[in-house]
Amino acid sequence: MTKGQIESKISEAISKFEIEQMGRGPERIRTIIFQDLIVIRLHGFLSPSEKHLAETLEGVELIKKVRTALFEKSRENLEQAITSVVDCQVISTHSDVSTRTGEKLIMIVVDRNLEDTIK
Repeated sequence: MTKGQIESKISEAISKFEIEQMGRGPERIRTIIFQDLIVIRLHGFLSPSEKHLAETLEGVELIKKVRTALFEKSRENLEQAITSVVDCQVISTHSDVSTRTGEKLIMIVVDRNLEDTIK
C-alpha cells in the first residue's frame, strides 16, 4: 500500500473507533504519517449539546475532562485500531480537543519510522 492508502485506512479505523467508543464520528478526518509519528486531525466532532456547553469556561473544562476520561478508558481499542492497519508497536498516544474550533488531534508515536517501509 502507498502512504496515502495507509493514511486513509487509519482515518477509517479512527472514525469507526470514534463512533463506537465516543458515540459520535467526526465530520471530516485526516491522517498524516511522519516518520514514527501518526497525526490524526478530526473536524466537527463536538455534538450540538457540547457546542452549546462550550460557550462557558466551566463548560469547556467539563467537555475536556469528560472527553479525556473517555479517551483514556478506550485507549487500548484506539491502539488496536492503529495496529490493525499498520504492523507496528504503539509507544505512546496523546490527544487534545479544541472546543473553540471543534477539532480533535490525536498523536501516536510508534516503534519505527513508518515512512521507511511505505512506498
